[in-house]
Amino acid sequence: MISIRAEEPKDHSAVRALNLAAFEGGPEAGLVDTLRASCPDHLSLVAEDEGRVVGHILFTPVAVEGPKGTAEGMGLAPMAVLPDRQRQGIGSALVYRGLEMLRERSTRFVIVLGHPEYYPRFGFELASSHGLESQWQGVPDEAFMVIVYNPDALPEGGGVAKYRQEFDVAM
Repeated sequence: MISIRAEEPKDHSAVRALNLAAFEGGPEAGLVDTLRASCPDHLSLVAEDEGRVVGHILFTPVAVEGPKGTAEGMGLAPMAVLPDRQRQGIGSALVYRGLEMLRERSTRFVIVLGHPEYYPRFGFELASSHGLESQWQGVPDEAFMVIVYNPDALPEGGGVAKYRQEFDVAM
């Protein structure tokens, strides 16, 4: 049975191996290590099955900077499941639990740059419908999404969503 819990220091090597496997050696594993060390306000969860870490999700602070102010929220990235355990609901369980925890913490909004077929099931909608755009050029509109928990959370007129600078290495 899958359980979702907060990541602990004992999980770090398993989370690193999981991200290396899920992203085929891409920069995500190093990004998670860097963010874990540099960002005290992150939310990191693991999915565990019989003592084995099979999934991981990370949320870190983001800012939306607009002409009429700045708003703070969270960004979902990355989320990974071991390749042999994908399509079994593990990723969904991680997303649902993470979003639930962020709502309980009064997080104002959560953004994600991800698969447009996957994330709307959790309540994500086009960020552009809220006047938001990504800091990175060339991001397809349908892949940049947001959940807004507080209708007054975003700057009037929208703005540019900016992840932590550590993400620039991975993009």
